[in-house]
Amino acid sequence: MSVSPQIDFQFDRQHIWHPYTSMTHALPAYGVVAAEGCELILEDGRRLIDGTSSWWACVHGYGHPYILEAMQKQLSTLSHVMFGGITHPAAVAVSKKLIAMTSDNLTKVFLADSGSIAVEVAMKMALQYWQGRSNPNKQRILTVKHGYHGDTFAAMSVCDPEGGMHTMFGEAVTQQLFAPAPKTPFGEALREGGLEAMEALLEANHQTIAAVIIEPIMQGAGAMHFYSADYLKGLRELCDRFKVLLILDEIATGFGRTGKLFAYQHADIEADILCLGKALTGGYISLAATLCSDEVALGISDSPSGVFMHGPTFMGNPLACAAASASMDLINQNQWPEQVAAIEQQMKQELAPASTIAGVKAVRCLGAVGVIEMQQSVNTAALQQAFVDRGVWVRPFSNYIYIMPPYTISAAQLSQLTQAMLEVAAIAAKQKTEDSDTNSGFISHG
Repeated sequence: MSVSPQIDFQFDRQHIWHPYTSMTHALPAYGVVAAEGCELILEDGRRLIDGTSSWWACVHGYGHPYILEAMQKQLSTLSHVMFGGITHPAAVAVSKKLIAMTSDNLTKVFLADSGSIAVEVAMKMALQYWQGRSNPNKQRILTVKHGYHGDTFAAMSVCDPEGGMHTMFGEAVTQQLFAPAPKTPFGEALREGGLEAMEALLEANHQTIAAVIIEPIMQGAGAMHFYSADYLKGLRELCDRFKVLLILDEIATGFGRTGKLFAYQHADIEADILCLGKALTGGYISLAATLCSDEVALGISDSPSGVFMHGPTFMGNPLACAAASASMDLINQNQWPEQVAAIEQQMKQELAPASTIAGVKAVRCLGAVGVIEMQQSVNTAALQQAFVDRGVWVRPFSNYIYIMPPYTISAAQLSQLTQAMLEVAAIAAKQKTEDSDTNSGFISHG
């Protein structure tokens, strides 16, 4: 593919915000003008193997003909229409597929436009449900530390309250309840006392708690930590015992990322409310979904308003629904389990030497997620340049160097990514803490 420079970088630096970036001390922005397969193409013609799937969304790679064809067909007939009092084939099609793919109890679908909004919708559903069940005092949300659920205000309130990105907003953010983060690693039986703090909080506060929200199996931006499936099983039992709804945030983990179609399947449980996003459309356009059970929907409908109080302008956008429906078709072809298993096996083998690098705290792999955890925070800008110099796109944050590549990545491309991670981890180990940049590179819920 022939490309030529076409980006006004000076204008970009002076006028355009980028995620978690200062307007006075901005991180470098690399100009991308095209993408093919698993590669980003820079304005100067260089190609970078994408190790992040564009923040975990582009699981099928770029330029997939099936998704593009579906979007082009939809664009020529109906690109957008209000969802109030109107429905359309694309929304019906994708909702049918989501209901068929998720657990049997999830029968209602709310289609919004971003992951953060999916979480807002889920939290609002939980509070309004209890209004309809004559428990209006249930207004609080319980979660765990080190979590991340998005950047809008309700979502911020259930992000990590101490080391998270949103501590500066203080009392403007609703004060929620936090249990310690799960400690037992994935693959292990729950350690003694692993749920004691969560149980104590529920016992003391269940009369005012509407729901527990958690990222199943993998805490993403909070710690890149994989925890025991037994924790989720026990949490489901606690929510049932104390009559509290369970919200599972699968925005980052859904559609195969952890080796199961949905991460909650590792624990064989069901959510009362489920949040989906990112890979929902294969990363081709923004869409999110919040699914709930019949019981939750009936409770909301029995609330004083009689209707669910949310209605985004781009709810059920036909173009996004068409992309999501096509992406679900590709997922349902069932090639992803073999692809993800191969990625996991290769990453475990090729990232293992990182454990011998001074300054590396841990190496973790699960599904199509590979993480090198450093002892100290890294300099995002410096490491970003080092990765680009090696022909790959990897976006470190805090003290984590991680990849979540597209499922379609080749073994050779994955090896180039893992080799770059080893080399850059060695560079990061030599950095001084005072040189590190801890306020950039975070993961977004869009």
